[in-house]
Amino acid sequence: MIVMKFGGSSVANRKQIEKVLAIVRGRAARTPLVVSSAHKGMTDALLSGAREAARGVYAPERVIERQTAIARELGCDDALLAPFFEEISALYRGLSLVRELSLRSLDYAASFGERMAVRVIADFFTRQGLPAQAFDVWDLGFLTDAAFGSARPLPGYEAAMQRAVQERVPAGVVPVVTGFVGKTEAGDITTVGRNGSDLTATLVGAALTAEEVEIWSDTDGVMTADPSVVKKARSISEMRFDEAAELAYFGSRVLHPSTLVPAMQKNIPVRVLNTNRPEHPGTVIRESAPASELPATSIAYKEGQLAVTILSTRMFGAAGFLGEAFQALGRHEVVVDMIATSEVSVSFTTDRREPLERALLDLQRLGEVRVEAGKTLMVVVGRRLAEQAGLGAAILQAVADAGVNVEMVSYGMKSISLTMLVADKDVGAAAAVLHERLFERA
Repeated sequence: MIVMKFGGSSVANRKQIEKVLAIVRGRAARTPLVVSSAHKGMTDALLSGAREAARGVYAPERVIERQTAIARELGCDDALLAPFFEEISALYRGLSLVRELSLRSLDYAASFGERMAVRVIADFFTRQGLPAQAFDVWDLGFLTDAAFGSARPLPGYEAAMQRAVQERVPAGVVPVVTGFVGKTEAGDITTVGRNGSDLTATLVGAALTAEEVEIWSDTDGVMTADPSVVKKARSISEMRFDEAAELAYFGSRVLHPSTLVPAMQKNIPVRVLNTNRPEHPGTVIRESAPASELPATSIAYKEGQLAVTILSTRMFGAAGFLGEAFQALGRHEVVVDMIATSEVSVSFTTDRREPLERALLDLQRLGEVRVEAGKTLMVVVGRRLAEQAGLGAAILQAVADAGVNVEMVSYGMKSISLTMLVADKDVGAAAAVLHERLFERA
């Protein structure tokens, strides 16, 4: 069997869902399990409504009307989603009364997008002659911990899913399953993180030992750069898991950062495809792939970084200074993306201001602390970085030729990625020149 995940833009309206239907119908012989995101923009609308309700503005009709319009466009009976509309209204009413919004409540609110989407999609598929049934993923054994906003499945979920799919999915029926969400053993709804339906797809694929996981979006696979920034970006036909994982973490817009871990553990290929151009081969990501003749695989960037520098003469020749700094960051749950050190300073980046602000008092005990906002991590990923003499220098020279100042550099021994810190405003210029040197001249 295969797992097919469709993102929000792929299920945005009837026109797009008809494309999805044709794609799934064409793979019916491979026993597809469909994982669906919410309709485009619906999760944001649900969360916005919840936040407004917590401020005392009770307006459930905004999301209800939006979802109703899509359901009616698909020809669904109004009764299909009526229970969900009642539940949303009750949730928003409660939030407006208590004026409080917890992570648990946010996950509960966000879950309605996927839960409603799979119902209307399965209903539409069935009426169009492809028997389908909607499932909340927890009804197929996907139970999680209680880390609201970033939940992960409980140990043993794989066996539970195998049993549940075998027992609950009728033969000849396409299961249409909620992405992004889960449920604790206590019955609280969780989410695995924004844009987390990709992760749901690979977790389900790993549990069911799928032949392949397909990620359907609105791009022709993984690209050599963000096509919205670099117009000449091209699709990559094949790449390895480690390359794709680096790109996902450092800002590639195609995959959720954690998506590839379950697939890597079970060695299940992940294929990234375009719903609007299903004939395009897209990108296949697997354990091994032929080496490219190009100098690099792709360029990615991660905006909104905070650059932090700790200056202290205590560092000079001293043992334990970095350990103290890292302990302080760990206590306050500061996630560090990049780090560089000298004899009297240590610099790092993070993209979350709140944990950093909690840690500042501890860090200031170690030395003078400087924080600068408006930074971007720009990463070049490729196997040849560790093999080709002068490639790192050529990358830095290309960025300099674009008139962009590189403020930090990180490159681990035999690493497949070279990371640079630049100003947010310089992303377009740096990406364009890097792409031209690495991919267009090659």
